[in-house]
Amino acid sequence: MGIQERKEKEKERRRQQIMVAAKRVFSTRGFNRATMEDIAREAELSPGTLYLYFKNKDELYASLSLRVLHYLLIRLEHLKKEKNLTTEEKLKPLTEALYDVYTFDPLTIINMFHLQSSETLKNLSTELMDEIKTLSQKALGIITVFFQEGIDEGCFIDRNPVALADILWSVFSGIVLWEESKKIVDERKDYLKPTLDIGFEIFCRGIRAGSR
Repeated sequence: MGIQERKEKEKERRRQQIMVAAKRVFSTRGFNRATMEDIAREAELSPGTLYLYFKNKDELYASLSLRVLHYLLIRLEHLKKEKNLTTEEKLKPLTEALYDVYTFDPLTIINMFHLQSSETLKNLSTELMDEIKTLSQKALGIITVFFQEGIDEGCFIDRNPVALADILWSVFSGIVLWEESKKIVDERKDYLKPTLDIGFEIFCRGIRAGSR
């Protein structure tokens, strides 16, 4: 292994160390109360070191979403290649994949949903923003193509496939955020999975051709 390669591996290791520490701090203190100093202390690094990897707290916060987006893309690519199911039969595995993405990293995906409608996006570097956009567009692109195939085959209603992909994502993110907000008031109220099941069921029934 060459010197440059070792440097790159060390840089990536340090970056991951910071992100793991940031996730712990955000989960205990919340985004607004957490500081870069808190994260540096958790990572056992100097605050100055953090700024070599992330220009601000917003960028560090947003970077946590990349891992979830990569996992989402892997799940969707796998479903796309599934040959033993018809397009209509893939509807249920599609919604199951979305829930699996949530269970893969609940805290980060909740943060990611908050990120979609926050001012944080304006504070990100062009490189990070481009990476988030690319992964998001690829994921929604696969879902869009899936709906277009169903429309072409006559098993889904003839509506804009981009809108159908956006609506499915909105059902997913909206229910997750709503149910999580209810848990803040009362931790005993954990109805996310059954509520998502109902939401996905209604959506899937609604897009099937002849459902009306």
